[in-house]
Amino acid sequence: MSKINKVVLAYSGGLDTSVIVKWLNEEYGCEVVTYTADLGQGEEVEPARAKAEALGVKEIYIEDVREEFVRDYVYPMFRANTIYEGEYLLGTSIARPLIAKRLIEIAN
Repeated sequence: MSKINKVVLAYSGGLDTSVIVKWLNEEYGCEVVTYTADLGQGEEVEPARAKAEALGVKEIYIEDVREEFVRDYVYPMFRANTIYEGEYLLGTSIARPLIAKRLIEIAN
């Protein structure tokens, strides 16, 4: 297996992703680049930057994708009536393809 030099991580600023930043760095010796998508979660976005900086991350991407998220993901979800177990909309999971798309673009 070839050596991993750099990894792009979907970063929320929470405990799990913060631990993963350090683990990737220590276990693989690679540089970690973080990406945080602002999907409308408001006050949670900027603290993610501060946490990533405190962890030694040098490349931090934080992007407001609210308009694209609503236009290209949420509206189609409403039109398709995607309700999980007849109770709630799939808002969290529907964001994953958008986040993955941006991760790939950043990695490239």
